[in-house]
Formats: sequence, C-alpha cells, structure tokens
Amino acid sequence: MASPPTGTVTFLFTDIEGSTKLWERHPEAMQAALARHDEILRGAIEQRGGYVFKTVGDAFCCAFPTATDALEAALDAQRLLLKEQWGESAPLRVRMALHMGAAEERDGDYFGPPVNRVARLLSAAHGGQVLLSLPTHEMVRDQLPAGMSLVELGEYRLKDLFRPERVFQLVSHDLPSEFPPLRTLDAYRNNLPLQPTPLVGREREVAEVCDLLHHDETRLLTLTGPGGIGKTRLALQGAADLLDDFPDGTFFAQLATVSEAELLLPAVAETLGVRETGEIPLGEILKDYLHDRRLLLVLDNFEQVLRAAPAVTELLAGAPGLKVLATSRAP
Repeated sequence: MASPPTGTVTFLFTDIEGSTKLWERHPEAMQAALARHDEILRGAIEQRGGYVFKTVGDAFCCAFPTATDALEAALDAQRLLLKEQWGESAPLRVRMALHMGAAEERDGDYFGPPVNRVARLLSAAHGGQVLLSLPTHEMVRDQLPAGMSLVELGEYRLKDLFRPERVFQLVSHDLPSEFPPLRTLDAYRNNLPLQPTPLVGREREVAEVCDLLHHDETRLLTLTGPGGIGKTRLALQGAADLLDDFPDGTFFAQLATVSEAELLLPAVAETLGVRETGEIPLGEILKDYLHDRRLLLVLDNFEQVLRAAPAVTELLAGAPGLKVLATSRAP
C-alpha cells in the first residue's frame, strides 16, 4: 500500500449518487454491490499509486503524488464500474472530483482548504461524472491518455462560498458525457454571499449544524457566542451545505444595522423579495408567503432585535416547511 503523499497533493474524492434510496429499495443486493464497488475503487486507486486516507459510507477520499495518476485512476474506475453487472441493485453511478493543492498531512489524514474544496466540487457533480478544478486541469492537460479530453464547463460558485472555480469535465468516448447542470450555488435559490477566505478547521461544527437541521423537530437553531468567533461564517457554511434540503430557497438576512425589533419583519420581507401592502399586516403577508414553502432563513446578529423573538415564533408556527438558523451574541 502506498504511503501518504506530502507537499502539493492531488485529491480524488468519490461517492455513489442516490445510495440512500438504493439501500432502502435493495438492502441485500446493495450489500454485495457495495463490496464490489469498494473493490473496484480501491484497486483502481492503489494501482495508480493513490492513497485512500478515509472512507465515509460509500465515499472514498484519496491522495495522489501526481495529478495524472489521479486522473487515470478516476478513468480506470469509471470504466470498470460501467462494465460491471450490478444485478438487482441497479447500476451504481459514482461521481468523482479532482483538485490539487498543499494540504497538511497528519497521522494519515489531510487537513486544509484543498480538502474542503474538493469535497464541495464533488457535491456539484452527478453520478458517472468526473470534475476537475482549474489547477488540476493545468497539470494534466498536456499529458492526457489517448481518446480522453477535458471540456470546460465554466466558472461556478461552489458550496464552500469561497472564490468561484473554473470547472472541467473528463470526457472519454466510452463513458457517458451528458449530465444535468452542476449542483453549485448558481443552481439554487439563495442569496448567500461569497466569502473572502475559505473556512478552515470547523468541519465538525458545520456537520453538527447540518445534522441538527436535518431533524424534523429542529425548527429554530441558534449559534451563540461573543462577537468575532465566527458564528456568521459557520451559519453560512451550514446553510450552503443544506441547499438541497430547501427547494424553495436559502436566504440570509443581515441584521447588524437593524436596531429595533419592529424592523425585523421588514428586513425579512426585503430579503425574501416580499412586498408590503397597506391593508394586511406584514406578519400575515409573510406567513401566507411562507406557508407552503420549504425554506431556510438565516438571521444574522439577532442580538440586535431580541425582542422580536415572538415574531419569529409566529412565522415558524404558520409555516411548517420553514426553518430558522440564527446567530446571536445572546441566547
């Protein structure tokens, strides 16, 4: 088995599209299919000198000393997965993403912005699709195997909320090449602002926020703590990772400049693009607008309008598909 590469590393991340549904429908067949999937992936990765540093469920996280080896491992794996007879479980469609950068290796695991970046690039892909970031494309474009090409898909805002990424797709005559639009920020209703720096070292907290908001009984979640500890950045990242859960949108309302509780509802209405009409109270208009929608509302700096908490309670009571993620210096 290869030892963990260090310095500038190329990461290959993979996972199976729609695996939860496949497990629900064909639990026994999926057990056998997953064992075969793991065998194919591990074989293709290790044959090209890759190092599997983590597996989470059906997801593989791997590191390679060179970008070309990582790309060829992805190509080998996709070809083998396509040829496999999957039986009852239905074909396993695996999405893959490649990105390179300098990451810190510690006890066989990797940390740092490139690891988060490749995970967000993977979340944009569809089953059977292989995506590459611009740095990876630059390293491999002059040494592509015969019959393979890289198609530029454009520049996209990924769910890590950091600067946009120019994304490329691996194309080979013997693999599918037509896919739906990428699942990036641009594909969802949201107003989440891009951030000047990547989020580092808060993976556990982001996962915890997402896990809590996945639960049906969590309607309101508040991140509390003193100013400057990163509540807003954490809330934004959690909201970005939950975009798939809220088909009617994920919206960020900045309350730092709102100083009176009465101004909360107008701020929310402005964020959602809801207009006031003279005759009907704004609270009723918002409840009516939100009633049938599945939507996440991020209320930032709620300590500014603490007395407006009952208004949030009323919105939640009138809209079963609404969830609120608040940040506040005061609980």
